[in-house]
Amino acid sequence: MPILDLTQLAVGQRVQHELMVLDRVERKQSAGDPYVVLTLGNATGRVESAPIWSDKLSWAEGAERGRVVQVIGDVGAYRGRRQIQLTSPIRVIPADQVQLDDFVPHIPEDPERLWDWIDRTRSEMTSAALQRALDLFFRDDVFRERFQRTPGSVSGHHARVGGLLKHVVEVTAVAKSAARALQIDVDLVVTGALLHDIGKVESYTIDRGAFVYTARGNLIGHVVLGCLMLTERAMAAPTPVCRPEQLTELQHMILAHHHTLEQGSPVQPMTAEAELVYWADEASAKGNDMLESLADDAEFTAGGEFSERRPWRVGHRVWRRPYDWR
Repeated sequence: MPILDLTQLAVGQRVQHELMVLDRVERKQSAGDPYVVLTLGNATGRVESAPIWSDKLSWAEGAERGRVVQVIGDVGAYRGRRQIQLTSPIRVIPADQVQLDDFVPHIPEDPERLWDWIDRTRSEMTSAALQRALDLFFRDDVFRERFQRTPGSVSGHHARVGGLLKHVVEVTAVAKSAARALQIDVDLVVTGALLHDIGKVESYTIDRGAFVYTARGNLIGHVVLGCLMLTERAMAAPTPVCRPEQLTELQHMILAHHHTLEQGSPVQPMTAEAELVYWADEASAKGNDMLESLADDAEFTAGGEFSERRPWRVGHRVWRRPYDWR
């Protein structure tokens, strides 16, 4: 059976597909009767179940987070959001019959093409010291494999397998073009862009089909972790990667890429290159938020041009252009 595209669910559509339980929330009505709401998903996205009321709680037995289940029901809507109204009990699929990768969102792009772009960009650099700094990570096959599997976030922008790789390519492309236009050190900006989110490799993981924070991600955060990772690898290198003051500047670019303490950076950008990496990071993240909000049919009534609500990742209503410019 072909995979169910959760972004294209239509009210009234019949569903009889295998989905992963991404979350299970147990609540009580005002009268004290219990009910359950499941968040279900696959590689295309996620959708909630309609409440499973107390008289049908047995229908959700075994539907625990991380399990793959067969869901039979109809697509309805509540307050503008689509949900699946179960019409029969959920069936838990045995773990040995499940390929978990089928249920985790992936980027649509070919990762090899993204790596080719990164490697070509690195080869065009003229600074040997900056090339050596990048080689600490991007010539390491183990790191590259982990980097490719890491999402860009756990639930926001680029929250997909390969999302970090795609995000870093976008940030680097934007930053590189802007550096050329502004006559800023292109090699330094490219290095900062490629390194800015390396800490996410240590901060995020996949647990029972969901993107989650690691202990280090919760306790330290990806911004500081990235600085620590760069420091550790530079100190362990058999020969100096760059001068101490140059290493300090690269550390600064990682630490400052969220711009303010409130946004997760312990310091603000103090160089033109660090400032540019921050804005390129914002362009990729916010652009992805906007594109995914526009693509989410759950935010729009049928045929509607304007979103019914303010998508949380954008913070304001969005408009689907009803024409094209071609």
